[in-house]
Amino acid sequence: MELKPVANTVKTPAQSFTGDVYLTPIYSGTTPSRMTVALVRFTPGARTNWHSHAVGQTLHITEGVGLVGTRDGNVIRVRAGDTVTCPPDEEHWHGAAANTFMSHLAMLVV
Repeated sequence: MELKPVANTVKTPAQSFTGDVYLTPIYSGTTPSRMTVALVRFTPGARTNWHSHAVGQTLHITEGVGLVGTRDGNVIRVRAGDTVTCPPDEEHWHGAAANTFMSHLAMLVV
């Protein structure tokens, strides 16, 4: 067993996000694990740019109300407690609704 200290929160790069978004790394796997987990906090209306993940991504909403959209025009509203799975290679975006903060755990394999 290993207790890891809380990592520093960083503001995410503007080229990957619209609006103010903050990320706190939680876990970055070492061989053989390739899983990464981060707590991502979106200010109202902030979101990711379009992106995809080769092995997919799981988002667990921890606070607030958000939106997740796909290239086919499907947009779902998510709330604290919801979990969304994005399939491998599916282009998508996710972020906070217009008038509320939203936080999620982003879990993926790199």
